[in-house]
Amino acid sequence: MRALLIGGTGFIGSFLTPELQRVGAEVAVLTRGRSANAASDNLTRINGDRRQLRDCQAALRTFAPDVVIDLILSSGTQAREVMNVLRGIAGRVVALSSMDVYRACGVLHGLEEGPLEPVPLTEQSALRTKLATYPPAQIAMVQEVYGWVDEEYDKIPVEREILGVGELPATILRLPMIYGPGDPLHRFFALVRRMDDRRRAILMSRAQAAWRSPRGFVGNVAAAIALAAMSGNAAGRVYNVAEQPSYSELEWATRVAAAAGWKGAFVVLPPDEMPPHLRMPGNFEQHWSVDTSRIRSELGYREPVDLDDAIAQTIAWERANPPSRPLAAIDYAAEDAAIAW
Repeated sequence: MRALLIGGTGFIGSFLTPELQRVGAEVAVLTRGRSANAASDNLTRINGDRRQLRDCQAALRTFAPDVVIDLILSSGTQAREVMNVLRGIAGRVVALSSMDVYRACGVLHGLEEGPLEPVPLTEQSALRTKLATYPPAQIAMVQEVYGWVDEEYDKIPVEREILGVGELPATILRLPMIYGPGDPLHRFFALVRRMDDRRRAILMSRAQAAWRSPRGFVGNVAAAIALAAMSGNAAGRVYNVAEQPSYSELEWATRVAAAAGWKGAFVVLPPDEMPPHLRMPGNFEQHWSVDTSRIRSELGYREPVDLDDAIAQTIAWERANPPSRPLAAIDYAAEDAAIAW
């Protein structure tokens, strides 16, 4: 099978490429140049820019991919162009979406009126009724980390366009918060930094400590993508991808602490007693826990990397690769003042 990756030299792609090759796929990557992040030299490289996809249509036709995996679709406009360009060239498209398509995301962010969304979220759970979940200022911040995000970012129009072309089969994978070596958001760093600084206590608000959300180790997410790409049974299907169970923030931090060797205490406070820099907006009564039984039962998905190993790998990478600029505020004086020892 020939697999073409769009956005294949980044965080997920560096794990996905060797996984596809391991299961026997011939892999090509659409790239603007030879990337130092490419996971293997045993690749076909197609020079091109996803923003001008038609310019490399002839090269795509020559490679004749059985499946195209688009890791960096941002908007309905991009998705429409992908499907138009690949019609008659590719056998199937696998598009990476996000758990933020669900109405529960809008409830968390205060954008959806009405009751809490029931969890766990399944592939049939209600989607957001309002697009553009993230305001322009937040999109601009995300673009500093993920250059592929455009001003129209929203995965709901992406899914509609991808699934709306009947003559080109497609698969949608709704991904969780992804952690692991290479994570551009350094999701572990704030915790690991405090643990390595030997803080006696790490603070959490009561609601946030109980909040449950989906996570996935990058190597396991890559395995799920490769599995869906190689399976013809995935055509026309939408799959949630995440670890099971969806741990609460406190449960998750406790597992990280055990792996990091930290002996301090987690202190859970009412929201109004949290230091200002640790107050997180949102309705944390709305959980994001998800059900992933569909991809497990239909495709036989299982995580190849166990959770303890995944956490240990991520901690080691965070320690060796601290972010070049702070991604979250740290004010130890304010944190100490909030605790009555």
